[in-house]
Amino acid sequence: MQLLGPFLGSLAAGAGTVLGAAGVYAVRRLTPRTEDALLAAAAGIMLSASFFSLLIPGLEAGESVTGSSRLGFLMVAAGILAGVLLLALYHQRTPHEHPVVGAQGPQPAQVSRVRLLVMAIAIHNLPEGMAVGVGYAATDAGTALPLAIGIGVQNIPEGLAVSLSLITIGVSRGRAFLLGSLTGLIEPVGGILGGAAVLLASQALPFSLGFAAGAMLFVIVHEIIPETHHRGHAALASNALFGGFVLMMGLDALLG
Repeated sequence: MQLLGPFLGSLAAGAGTVLGAAGVYAVRRLTPRTEDALLAAAAGIMLSASFFSLLIPGLEAGESVTGSSRLGFLMVAAGILAGVLLLALYHQRTPHEHPVVGAQGPQPAQVSRVRLLVMAIAIHNLPEGMAVGVGYAATDAGTALPLAIGIGVQNIPEGLAVSLSLITIGVSRGRAFLLGSLTGLIEPVGGILGGAAVLLASQALPFSLGFAAGAMLFVIVHEIIPETHHRGHAALASNALFGGFVLMMGLDALLG
């Protein structure tokens, strides 16, 4: 039962991907400008969640656990670096394809474009689910709620983008919706992993919060920002990112 909160919270966040994927029945295509703006806003939400829902609570927990702000900082910093390293290795060794930047990872030509696109979203969704799971296991539901809502909101444009991208390579709308929705199911898996890590080692809570934040920061910096700046919409994407950041900060202030 202790993992019920992390599971349900990350499942609810993953439902945003399903909602976004359903947009294939209402939207024929997104203009590159609109797509970049929506994904950048999603990055802003993730960035804000990393700071206000993970790193600040992590530093507070670190000081509480160790009795020292310096040692607490070191625990969180170690978690950040570990999260970045794990996602970097996964990114490097797993073939995947982004709608704009294209195929990445080892020997992507050997994997179908459908699988590449689905893998790309999976790379995004796993750390998001872990972040929500850590949040629910580490704090009360009211405190973790803004994180789940923020991640769910930013999943909507991701789900829409991947489903529309699948249509452009010949996938039917029904299959594009199904595959786009399935990518959201990786979030509850991440939620259970993150929640279990906290429950099994409560003294490692600062590290766990830092780890989840580091994994999300890698996705933002290495994946989403380059993707949204690749087609000449850097200024728009930057402004959308700031808007998403403020939106998530407001959710955290109002609901946290």
